Amino acid sequence: MPGRGRCPDCGSAELVEDSHYSQNQLVCSDCGCVVTEGVLTTTFSDEGNLREVTYSRSTGENEQVSRSQQRGLRRVRDLCRVLQLPPTFEDTAVAYYQQAYQHAGIRTARLQKKEVLVGCCVLITCRQRNWPLTMGTICTLLYADLDVFSGTYMQIVKLLGLDVPSLCLVDLVKTYCSSFKLFEASPSVPAKYVEDKEKMLSRTLQLVELADETWLVTGRHPLPVITAATFLAWQSLRPSDRLTCSLARFCKLANVDLPYPASSRLQELLTVLLRMAEQLAWLQVLKLDKRSVVKHISDLLQHRHMLVRKAFRDGTAEMDAGEKEVQGQGQGPGNEDVGSSALELPAVKRPASPALLLPPCMLKPPKRVCPTPPVSTVTGDEDISDSEIEQYLRTPQEVRDFQKAQAARQAAQSVPNPPLMHIGH
Repeated sequence: MPGRGRCPDCGSAELVEDSHYSQNQLVCSDCGCVVTEGVLTTTFSDEGNLREVTYSRSTGENEQVSRSQQRGLRRVRDLCRVLQLPPTFEDTAVAYYQQAYQHAGIRTARLQKKEVLVGCCVLITCRQRNWPLTMGTICTLLYADLDVFSGTYMQIVKLLGLDVPSLCLVDLVKTYCSSFKLFEASPSVPAKYVEDKEKMLSRTLQLVELADETWLVTGRHPLPVITAATFLAWQSLRPSDRLTCSLARFCKLANVDLPYPASSRLQELLTVLLRMAEQLAWLQVLKLDKRSVVKHISDLLQHRHMLVRKAFRDGTAEMDAGEKEVQGQGQGPGNEDVGSSALELPAVKRPASPALLLPPCMLKPPKRVCPTPPVSTVTGDEDISDSEIEQYLRTPQEVRDFQKAQAARQAAQSVPNPPLMHIGH
């Protein structure tokens, strides 16, 4: 067919139009080579003139999603399905991922950060809809580092200008405790360690609220506190069989990871419980310690608000009353002689100061390393600054005074010594 050119492979001029689905293509009838590509879209700027354009010249190719972004979108959807989130959550998380990927700092980031971005978008979506999900859960599913995840999370929230509410502590306790494998008997969990879920959750919530009232949660990661509270709640429900179980073994039985500060949070909770037990008359005679106080957690939680006020506020009033009593005795009639009483010891011993209800970071502030002062070796060859030179320059008045003093000294030296006088004549 003249006017259509020749086949670039075989050189034949037998070129025919072949309608492949809705695409018109020019094909060589001898070898079957496709000479022209089909028309796939008309979204180019020429469409205003009703002219067809090929796919390579259209905007369809420019709007392609990169393979990295496609992989990230698939990971967002897969993570939402693993967590069994509603479909609306999945759509919102995908939209956040697409918005974040438009920023150059995210597109050019390392693969590890892009993987963490998947979890950040899902976590933001759950937080905005009050869906209980922890950062640690997502890090476990993605095998991501917690520090990298938290840093990327804050960056995305600031980058997209999102309003993300903080997770409710009660919902977090319910979600975290539900993952414990202690509510059904199994070969790895003895029968004496199996506990009712509702009882354990109720007592754990009371202990977490107590920790919150005594400043043990403020400014800290909540999971170690919840782990310690869950352990105490589990022990207190059947103390005769569970007091010998350690925190590490408890976490192993429950199939959860033991957070590093959980042991410290456990000791702090036991210290608060001991302070509260000192205010109950029937517990004062038992001389409780951190192990035996677990048996009486039920009584302590029942009168929690009153015991906390007495343990951390009445002690201050007693101390003030003791100080006034000491001052009153010091001003009695037997101590009129101030000079003699200053050398005598006080007759009444000052009461011990009670524990203050303050955050642990204020009660035991971290020690700051004092910087070592630089060692300065003076050799005499150092440069003298202009300000230091001015200190050695005399004013005109000082120069005149110095000249007068020098002249008086020379005059005194020029006078001969007076003759000695002989006494006794």
